[in-house]
Amino acid sequence: MSGSELAETDAAKRRRLAVLVSGRGSNLQTILDAIAAGTLDAKIVGVFSDKPDCIALTRAPQHLRWSRAAKTYADRRTFDSELRDAVAASQPDWVVCAGYMRILGSNFVQRFADRLINIHPSLLPKYPGLHTHRRALEAGDSEHGASVHWVIPELDAGTVIAQARIPVLPGDDAQSLAARLLPAEHELLVSVLRDAVAGQLALPGPV
Repeated sequence: MSGSELAETDAAKRRRLAVLVSGRGSNLQTILDAIAAGTLDAKIVGVFSDKPDCIALTRAPQHLRWSRAAKTYADRRTFDSELRDAVAASQPDWVVCAGYMRILGSNFVQRFADRLINIHPSLLPKYPGLHTHRRALEAGDSEHGASVHWVIPELDAGTVIAQARIPVLPGDDAQSLAARLLPAEHELLVSVLRDAVAGQLALPGPV
């Protein structure tokens, strides 16, 4: 077998990632960079968004992309069903919410049970939802961080897989705290994905 044939065989064995995004896509870029550097043995098979104009979609023009404006749908269930079917068509081994800003319904979660994870910028169970950096500062926390967790239909409430922690420094504001956390957040996501594609994650309980 030639070197090119071996490379094709190795590529075919890589775990398939579907990535859901809503914003700037820094976590998506981190995944792309790790794959390109050979530090994450996976491939992206689709990028999906509820915001067709989000910057994240411009980061992966070579990948299958699906985007619909969720606000144009009559109800959440219809949007979730279309998103579920689009993601399923990409045949992912793992579905990664990387800055995806909508709660996923039970039908979507059940379709991808045991292979659906999210990264969130707080030390869950603290501060689910938005404005996590500001809320940590307002609470007077001495440390802040990010969590990767299993996705369930409730907001940021699934079992935590791993966390990264940084100290809150005197003079921090929400912007500086977010900027200092971001590299640790990126490293955390790639670390968990390495375990995921290697089959080393303990599975969550039933949804």
